[in-house]
Amino acid sequence: AGLRRVSFSMDSLDRENFRRMTGRDGLAEVLEGIRIAQEMGFSPVKVNAVVIRGMNDHELETLAEFAMERGLSLRFIEFMPLDSSRAWQRDLVVPGREILERLKARFGLEAVDQSGQPSETARRWRFAGGRGEIGVIAPVSEPFCGHCNRLRLTADGKIRTCLFSIGEHDLRPLLRGGATDDELAWRLVEIVRGKEAGHR
Repeated sequence: AGLRRVSFSMDSLDRENFRRMTGRDGLAEVLEGIRIAQEMGFSPVKVNAVVIRGMNDHELETLAEFAMERGLSLRFIEFMPLDSSRAWQRDLVVPGREILERLKARFGLEAVDQSGQPSETARRWRFAGGRGEIGVIAPVSEPFCGHCNRLRLTADGKIRTCLFSIGEHDLRPLLRGGATDDELAWRLVEIVRGKEAGHR
């Protein structure tokens, strides 16, 4: 079908911690999915880990070592205020700078040249002499709004210009109403022109 890359969410390598963070006993299933994806030749195989102080921040080095051993692209993501249950608190955020300092103290890391990709959300490093890489996504402590070029289409046909957006733009009437590709493209241009300068 043309799919060449895949991402997984895995915030912990500890079965009980994984269950506590996700609400289900699914670590073995995720690990098997990663193994199969690599066996099938997907590249890169990306793993995202949201870091929450007091929950999984003690696993930073273990997760990074897992990525190095398996040749994965692991992204550490700051805990963001996206939840409807209002569980987010600023003091639970482990800043990207702290994550990186800890990983640099343990691993030899080489910065990846990203000069040609200003809109990339992660700052990336390769393991020196090893396989795989780590990235740090820091939208809370170091917002990257000025370079962001992303849009998200929800399952019910809404466009979001930012993960933190309060408002959405409804494309469903156009999609269901037989709009042409040109009409859809123009609507997307209008939406992008109204994109927020920064999240709050």
